[in-house]
Amino acid sequence: MVFFTMQLDDVLRVIEDSRDGIVKDMCSMIRIPAIGPFNGGVGECERADFIQTLLEGHFDSIERYDVEDDQFPGIIRPNVVARKHGKKNGTVWIISHLDTVLPGDLDKWDSPPYEPRVDGDRIFGLGTEDNGQSVIASLYGAKFFESGTLNGKSIALAFVADEETKSLMGIGHLIDLGLFSKDDFILVPDWGTPNGSLVDVAEKHLLWVKFAVFGKQTHGSTPNKGLNAYRVSSFFLVDLLERLKDRYSNTNDIFRPDVSTFEPTKSIQTVGNINTIPGYDEFYLDCRILPEYDPNEIMEFMRSVAKEHEERTGARIEVSIDQCTISGVPSDDTTDDYREFVASVKDVLGQEPISVGVGGGTCANFFRLVGLNAYVWQCGGGTLHQPNEHVLVSNIINDAKVYATVFDRLCIR
Repeated sequence: MVFFTMQLDDVLRVIEDSRDGIVKDMCSMIRIPAIGPFNGGVGECERADFIQTLLEGHFDSIERYDVEDDQFPGIIRPNVVARKHGKKNGTVWIISHLDTVLPGDLDKWDSPPYEPRVDGDRIFGLGTEDNGQSVIASLYGAKFFESGTLNGKSIALAFVADEETKSLMGIGHLIDLGLFSKDDFILVPDWGTPNGSLVDVAEKHLLWVKFAVFGKQTHGSTPNKGLNAYRVSSFFLVDLLERLKDRYSNTNDIFRPDVSTFEPTKSIQTVGNINTIPGYDEFYLDCRILPEYDPNEIMEFMRSVAKEHEERTGARIEVSIDQCTISGVPSDDTTDDYREFVASVKDVLGQEPISVGVGGGTCANFFRLVGLNAYVWQCGGGTLHQPNEHVLVSNIINDAKVYATVFDRLCIR
C-alpha cells in the first residue's frame, strides 16, 4: 500500500503521469457488462466488484449498500461508497453510475462495444463516456491524497446502480439511507461540455409516455374490413406533436435547449409480414418539460387529443405514464463551496464555467428534490448512447485534476 504525502502541484503531476494506468483501468472496466435487468442484463455487481479492487488501499473505508431489485428478484443492484475522513463537517461527494444502456445496432459499431479500442487520445467502448469517465476520473482525483491529511471536509466517491432506468435502487436508495447533508458539496459528472464550460444547476421535468392504439387486424388486400392501428397512430402522432409544440411554447434562457421537447422514440413492430393490416400499434414519447409546466396537465391534454382521434377513427387509444420525474429547485450557484469549485475549474482549465439548465435527467435531481444542492459537470461529452461511444483520455485527466483541486480547496486546507 503506497500513499503520497504531496502538495497539490505534486498530486496534479502524478495524475498527469498516470495516463497508462487510466487507460488500463478504463479498458478493464469496459470489458465487464453492466446493463440493468430491465434492459435484459444481469446488473452491475461484477463491475462494482472490479471498482472495489481499484479502491482498496487508497481510502479509509469502502462500504457496500446493495439492494435486491424490486422487479427482478434475485438480482442485486450494488452501490459502492469510498471515503477519506476529514476533520470538519460535510463531505465533498462525486457521484458516478455503474450501469450502461444497451449498445444498440452492433453493425454501426466499428469495434465490439465490450472490447475497448484505444486510438490515440480516444478510448472506444460502451460506457466509456457514460459514465466511465466519471468513475475513473473521480478515483484518480481522490486516491493520491494521504489519509489523515484532510483538515476540512471529508472526501467520498459513490458508484451507484440503476441510473439508466429510475435510480431508485441507486442514488435514491443512498439518499433514503440519509448519507447526505446540507454541509456537503455534491458533484454529479454525468453531463459535460468541451473544456468544462457549463455546469448543470437545473433540469427539466422528465415525462415518458406510452401510447397503445387498438384497431382491427385484417388481410392487406381488404383494409376496409379492418382498422389499421398503424395508420391511426401515424395521423395521431403528427397531430399531437404539432399541438404540443404550439401549446407549450415558452422559452427559458437558462436551459439548453431553451424549450420543452416532445420526441417520439421507442416503437414496437406492428406485424411480422407486409400483407397484414395491423390491429395494434405502440409507441412512446420522451418529453423534457420546462419547470413552469405541469406534467399532469400535459398528460390530460394528450389524453384529450387521443379522445378526438378515437371519436374520428373508431380506434381505442390508451395513454399512460411510463416514467415521470419532477424537477427539483435549481441548485444554488452563489455558495462559497460552489465558488471554490468554479475557481478550481478555472485554475485547471483557464476559464470559469457558467450555470445552465439541461433536459437530461441525472442523479443530481434526486438531491434537488430533497433540498440539497448538486452540480453536474465534466469535460467533453457528446457520444453517450451512440454507436462508437468514446472518451478522451485528456478529458479524464483534466477532470481528475479539477476534482483534486476541489479536494485541496475544500478538504485539505
